[in-house]
Amino acid sequence: MVTREEIRGQWNQVTGQLKEHWGQLTDNDLQRAKGSAEQLVGVVQQKTGASRREVEEFLSNAIRSGSSTMSRVAESASQYADEATQAAAEQYARAAEKTKQWGDEVTRTVKERPGESLAVAFGLGIAAGALFFLGRRR
Repeated sequence: MVTREEIRGQWNQVTGQLKEHWGQLTDNDLQRAKGSAEQLVGVVQQKTGASRREVEEFLSNAIRSGSSTMSRVAESASQYADEATQAAAEQYARAAEKTKQWGDEVTRTVKERPGESLAVAFGLGIAAGALFFLGRRR
């Protein structure tokens, strides 16, 4: 016999399967059970004329199939997370490599043309200072 916790955990799926299997069941009928396995079996028996054993077996199968569906969903989510982690690691590695290449290029340029590099740095400093000064005056 299924437990109240199992019924509550998969209520929407179980009630959907019950309505699909026994078309005469309504949402109101199923709501009368209020999450209780005993009451749910009684409501289904009363409305459909099915035996207690038949209803209990159906509920057990519905709970088992719901659990396996949930585990497949969890497995898919885990696989997706693994793939996303791998893609992020690859992008990080590419960005790190590009940053290293840019840093090497700047270092090479400064070594080859120190005067020009100093003039560019000085000009950038003046421009940044002017922007800062003008921004504070407003």
